[in-house]
Amino acid sequence: MCYPGVLSVLWLLCVTLLVCLLFWLRKKGQGGDDLLASECDSETSSSSDQARDAAGFSSRTMAQQAPTDPTKMGEGRAIAVLTSGGDAQGMNAAVRATVRVGIYTGAKVFFVHEGYQGLVDGGDHIRPATWESVSMMLQLGGTVIGSARCQDFRTKEGRTKAAFNLVKLGITNLCVIGGDGSLTGANQFRTEWRELLADLVKAGKITANEAKGSSHLNIVGMVGSIDNDFCGTDMTIGTDSALHRIIEIVDAITTTAQSHQRTFILEVMGRHCGYLALVTALACGADWVFIPEMPPEDGWEEHLKDVRGSRLNIIIVAEGAINRNGKPITCDQIKELVSKKLGFDTRTTILGHVQRGGTPSAFDRILASRMGVEAVMALLEATPETPACVVSLSGNMAVRLPLMECVQVTKDVTTAMAEGRFEDAVKLRGKSFENNWNTYQMLAHVHPPDTKSNINIAVLNVGAPCAGMNAAVRSAVRVGLLQGHEMLAVHEGFDGLAHGMDGLEKGGSMLGTKRSLPHEFMEEISLSITKFNIHAVIIIGGFEAFVGGLEMVQAREKYEELCIPLVVIPATCLQQCSWI
Repeated sequence: MCYPGVLSVLWLLCVTLLVCLLFWLRKKGQGGDDLLASECDSETSSSSDQARDAAGFSSRTMAQQAPTDPTKMGEGRAIAVLTSGGDAQGMNAAVRATVRVGIYTGAKVFFVHEGYQGLVDGGDHIRPATWESVSMMLQLGGTVIGSARCQDFRTKEGRTKAAFNLVKLGITNLCVIGGDGSLTGANQFRTEWRELLADLVKAGKITANEAKGSSHLNIVGMVGSIDNDFCGTDMTIGTDSALHRIIEIVDAITTTAQSHQRTFILEVMGRHCGYLALVTALACGADWVFIPEMPPEDGWEEHLKDVRGSRLNIIIVAEGAINRNGKPITCDQIKELVSKKLGFDTRTTILGHVQRGGTPSAFDRILASRMGVEAVMALLEATPETPACVVSLSGNMAVRLPLMECVQVTKDVTTAMAEGRFEDAVKLRGKSFENNWNTYQMLAHVHPPDTKSNINIAVLNVGAPCAGMNAAVRSAVRVGLLQGHEMLAVHEGFDGLAHGMDGLEKGGSMLGTKRSLPHEFMEEISLSITKFNIHAVIIIGGFEAFVGGLEMVQAREKYEELCIPLVVIPATCLQQCSWI
C-alpha cells in the first residue's frame, strides 16, 4: 500500500532531479564544468560556515578552503598523535581515524607513546604509523599508545626536549587527545614554539635551516574524558561508554534494592563535574542525586527524612559532591543519615575505575572517528595565524572551536562553584547540562498541584517496539501530572484508542504497541475521544506513528472530535526520521 503523502514526496523528488539535470546540461553546453564545480565547492563551504556560525562561533579564521585533490593535501607534512591524561573509551578510534586520514592525504603520521612523556623522551616513543598498525583497535578500550601524567612537560626544559624531538623528525602538526589540562599544555607548547627553537639553535642542537623548516607548530585537540567536563562540546570521547557501564550496574543493583527494600548509594566519577551522576540519575530514575555544580539546599538532611514511609531505592553521588559551604558530601555520610535516621537497610557501592573499562559504545566509536577526520583537516588547513583549535560536537556536527576560549569557560565553572555561584556554574556547563538538571528536578519528585486542570491527555505507543519508549511514557505522564492533567495510558496503540473499553486505563507504562493505522477505525477513535473526554494525544513511535498522526490530522475534516492537539515523539531503532 502507499501511505498518504508518499506520492507527493516522490513527485517533488523527481522535479528536483529534473531541475538539477537541466542546470547541469546548460552549464556543460556553455563549457562551464569548472565553474559548476567551483560553485558547488563554494556552496559546500558556505553551508559549513553557516552551520558553525549557528553553533555560536565564527569559522572564518578556523578553516581554509581545501585543495581540489584531498589525497595530496598532506604531502610533505608530518603529523604526530598522542593521548594524554586519564584514558577514555574511544581514544583508540580517534587515533585510528587520525592515522588513516593523515595517510590518505599523503602526510606522514607518527605515534607518540605514553603521552607527553613520550614526546619529551623521544627515541622509540615516537614511531611512524602505518595503515595496518591501527587495524583491530577500533573496538578496544583505553588507549593502545599509552597515556601518562608528565611532570617533565610542565617545565620549559621538558618542552625544549619535546621540541627538539619533533624538529628532528620534521613534525610540525600535533594532534592531542586528552582533557583540558592536556590541551592547555599543548597550547602553551605552541605559544612558546619559536622561543624553544631559538634556544635549540643557540645551544647548537638544531641548525638554522631546521628551525626555519619548522617555524610554526599547528595544534588541534580532541577531548577524551569520561566526565564530559569540557565546555564547548556537547559530548566528550568516552562519556557515553562510561554511562553505559554505570547504567548496567545501577539496573542490576535496582532489582535487589526493590526486592529487599534496601537503599543503595552509588558513587560515580566526577571530581569536578557531575555530568555522569546527573545523567545516570535521570536515566535510571534515581530518588536523589548529589553533584558539585548544584549542591542541595541547606537542611537537605531533614528533607531526606521526609521520605519515611516510602521506598528509597537509589541515591547517586558524584565523587566531588559538596554542600552549600563547599564541604564534601560522602557516601558514608549519606549512609549514616539514611540508616540511622530512617531505619533503612543501606548499602554503598563505589564504582571506581570500572567506569573507564570495557569496549567503547557505538556512539563513542563514531564520535571519535568523525572528530579524528576533522582534526586532520584542521591541521592541514591551518596557517601560522590560525589559533589552536579543539574539535567539538555541536548538535550532530563536528566543529572547530578556539581552544583557549573553551578552556577558559571550563575554568570559569570551577571559579563559579568556588564562589558559591551554583546557578551560574550550571549555565556555564551548557544548555545540555542545564536541561538535564531541570528535567531531573521535574521528574524525580512529582508533587501534583491541589487544583486539577480538567484536561485529559492520552499517551500511546505505535509501531515496532524500541528501547526508550517506556522512558518517554514515564516522562510524559509525570510532567502531565505535575501540571494537574489527567493522564490516560492507551494500550495496544491505535487499536486501544479505537476500542477504549478494553484498552484505555489511567496511569501505567509498558503499554504494548501495534502497527495498525487509525484509518481502519477512525470513527471508533473519534467516539473514544468523545467518551473519555480526551483533549490531547501523544503518539510515541516510528514511521507508523508519523503516518498515523498524519491520518488523524487529515480526518479532521470529517471528524471534528479529532481537532485536538496531537504530538508525535519519534521512537525507532532504525533512525528513519530525517528531521532528527
